[in-house]
Amino acid sequence: MGKRTNRPSRLSDPRLYPSWLGAGVFWLIGQLPWNLLLAAGRGLGRLAWHLAKKRRHVVQTNIRLCFPELPPQEQEALARRCMISTGEAILEMAGSFSNHRIKLGERLTITGIEHIRSAQAAGQGVLLLGMHFNSVDVGSRLLSYALDINAVYRPNDNPVIDRLINKGRQKYVEGIVDRMDIRQIVRLLRNGRVVWYAPDQDYGTAHAVYVPFFGVPAATITATSRIARMGKAKVIPCAHYRLPGGRYEIEFGAPLEDFPCGDDEADTARINRTIETYVRKHPEQYLWVHKRFKHQPPGQDHPYR
Repeated sequence: MGKRTNRPSRLSDPRLYPSWLGAGVFWLIGQLPWNLLLAAGRGLGRLAWHLAKKRRHVVQTNIRLCFPELPPQEQEALARRCMISTGEAILEMAGSFSNHRIKLGERLTITGIEHIRSAQAAGQGVLLLGMHFNSVDVGSRLLSYALDINAVYRPNDNPVIDRLINKGRQKYVEGIVDRMDIRQIVRLLRNGRVVWYAPDQDYGTAHAVYVPFFGVPAATITATSRIARMGKAKVIPCAHYRLPGGRYEIEFGAPLEDFPCGDDEADTARINRTIETYVRKHPEQYLWVHKRFKHQPPGQDHPYR
């Protein structure tokens, strides 16, 4: 027999009452002044470093695997900064979704927007090569100040959290698309739209190949090249960083030339190399709490044990 799942599907399910309470608290926290919100987030991250031992282990493992050139003390310091940055991101998301008084556009610097405008002037759709920096949700609001975008997302198993995230994002983006709806993504691109798509998580081994990410075999979906080819789109890297003083930067890179090349594995390896280049600029802000190397080639040890 398969594994039984009995997750609540109705928002009124009593089992979701704690989630609704949490959503209310989340909204209240989001009303704090922005710099105070970020300071509280850093405090949350420091607390998580001591209490969330399993997640801390994931971060430490990822840093050890991806930055072997660093001495152990520096690896540990980077891992700690990652947890603090993740705490900032959690409360940052609360403010981004619910605090409409804060003028984030005044805190934003954008570089490379000319790459988007050039593709649009040529009548092409743009597939933004997104990256899971931990400020990914405030990133959707920041991107809306520059572009009308459609964001590809992965539904959350908890319907309350899924509703919270989707409603938060839909206030700023043109539309959201389930990552499994390839036809809709391609349709948008062929109509000249801008679509944010992030392939840098471990989504399992189906439709994936093992290619290096920071020199470590990583199960990576091959859909990016197929979507770009079918959508006749330019693929443009898109990274977002948190700067000191509660400011932000969005960086658009130059379009990937000769992409796709026709070899899914080579294209996917290139995607990972491109993302790695941007992550190295602000490694403490990447989503290292995610088990990026959860699936490994046959015969390889599971790194998170």
